[in-house]
Amino acid sequence: MTGLRFAIVGCGRMGRHHSERLLADGRGTVVALQDSVLEMTVGLQRELWPEAKTCHSFDELLTLDNIDAAILCTPTAEHFHQATRCLDRGWHLLCEKPLASNRDQIVELIARSEVARSRGQAFSLGYQRRHTAVYKTLRREVLSGKWGRVRAVVSHNVEHWQPTIGGTWRDDPQQNPGGFITDAGSHKLDSIFYVTGLAPLEAFARSQHWGSNVEIVSSVSALLTDDVTATIDFIGHAQYLGEDFHVHCERADLMLRHGELWIGREGTQTRLAVDEPESTPVTSLLDSILNGAKEVSPPSAALSVYDLTQAILASGKTKLPVVVSK
Repeated sequence: MTGLRFAIVGCGRMGRHHSERLLADGRGTVVALQDSVLEMTVGLQRELWPEAKTCHSFDELLTLDNIDAAILCTPTAEHFHQATRCLDRGWHLLCEKPLASNRDQIVELIARSEVARSRGQAFSLGYQRRHTAVYKTLRREVLSGKWGRVRAVVSHNVEHWQPTIGGTWRDDPQQNPGGFITDAGSHKLDSIFYVTGLAPLEAFARSQHWGSNVEIVSSVSALLTDDVTATIDFIGHAQYLGEDFHVHCERADLMLRHGELWIGREGTQTRLAVDEPESTPVTSLLDSILNGAKEVSPPSAALSVYDLTQAILASGKTKLPVVVSK
């Protein structure tokens, strides 16, 4: 075995996804696997990591001395406990979103990440859009200033999500508070802050459960810093996966439509070249560890997403505008 030695905690869909990215990158090897469902652990071992040790509990995993980094792909409610213990072991860390279940935990993990960074530990959050060429290109264009200040943001998000969550932790409001908004939707909110550099101030929302235990649909009108309005909708019971993301600036409209980047100017729309390098959360974490690269998705990115999400959920219940907590 060569390269950095990884533990995968949570061997479901995302554990497999990050495993495949590790294999594709080639600079890391998984030496330990752990999931609360042993069959998931054994299945991932058999298919991708035959030499990895299967651990029956997270406590057992923590006793191992041959781990350099961990990837957490577990339910949100487990992240704070697992992340703090991994950091205490001195491991580099990639944690899937959302970072934690409440604001106090997020703030503490951000503080711990700064201490960890001072010790040479990398700590990254799994907002994968920050690593893609199209979002990096869009961010560069918006923040360059050549198109003027941002005046409005529109984010339309649809996914065939509700039919996949029955009987899983995603349909449990204790483990996935906020439902589609918190789970898949957190990427969409992070994209707004990543691309524009703005922060949330206020939200007004209407939300619906549509027979599930968690929120499935939400329509949001938000106010961001610099008096920028954001219109955001989450449709978690759609028939396909797709999104439109528009950033309207003074001198151009920059639009991401189903993976293609467009620019509107003077009444015309043309394709915009996507020329930033493609990456992944795993590759970026390895670049941080091995090359000292800046963390693209630090834990601090979680705070604006959490704050706006909570304002959206509160507004959805009260049917009133909610000021974002600070």
